[in-house]
Amino acid sequence: MSEIAEEKPEDGDILVINGYQKIYYGGYWIRYYAPPSETLSAKKQLIESLKRRLFHHTESGINTPGHNLEVARLAYESETTPERKRVNAAMLAGALFNRATDIFTSVVDLEANGVHISPDNELMRQCGEYFQEALELGKQVKHHSGHEGVDELWGEPLKAFTLSTNEFYRSRYIKISQTMRDIDKIALVMVELFSGEPGFKPALSDINEFANAAKIETETIRSDPAMFEVWPTFVSVGERITQFRPKKDVCERTKTALELLANGKALISYLAGVRTPMPKSTQKYICACRLFAETNSEG
Repeated sequence: MSEIAEEKPEDGDILVINGYQKIYYGGYWIRYYAPPSETLSAKKQLIESLKRRLFHHTESGINTPGHNLEVARLAYESETTPERKRVNAAMLAGALFNRATDIFTSVVDLEANGVHISPDNELMRQCGEYFQEALELGKQVKHHSGHEGVDELWGEPLKAFTLSTNEFYRSRYIKISQTMRDIDKIALVMVELFSGEPGFKPALSDINEFANAAKIETETIRSDPAMFEVWPTFVSVGERITQFRPKKDVCERTKTALELLANGKALISYLAGVRTPMPKSTQKYICACRLFAETNSEG
């Protein structure tokens, strides 16, 4: 481990940069956290953390208790209206996720009491099957904003269950680098758009600062004491963008530009929160910006 990279870094390289351990993936140096020990207890804590994260970022009303799995499945299978069936699918996915974590918690408790459970045990197989089914149904679950679903959030528990802890952490660093890439992509489009809009140039520095703060927020885990500095910075810069108003007469074009500014800020916030790409939402926003730029300025 070195303070200075003398050659082009490769994925997985670790350096100390500005006093922090960083790991390189996909063109980005990301805050490095050593993975926990390879034990069932550590996996249990990891999966419980992923469970809280999943339900925090997805639409409300789908955190169905595991003991209601059969009821949730019956409701899903009997529903015929497409819009309602999608919601029932989301509720069933939640029930499957919770049932899987319930089983895994029981397995860990048995291990703690000296009862060894082999990986090919029926309970372990059933746990994996529930995670897999939840992943498939999770494709129909939306982000809490109403944007597209974030499939990766449903896949992470399955990865944590089936992969080694080291492999799981590697997969997370890859997703974080992809998220950072999309944050930069959105910020670049915003800067290009608003640099040509009368009255919006004062917002450009805030956009760049917010994108940088978002990437730091993305790479920092919630339990890191650095979050007491990272989060206030992220929120305060975001508030400046939300409160920004150009010093010019407000016309319909200005109102639309302000909506695009707010939507871009919100999308970057969502990405920093879920720490995984939202490709459909990102592409939709970029297209909206380009379409707006192609229209005649000042209406």
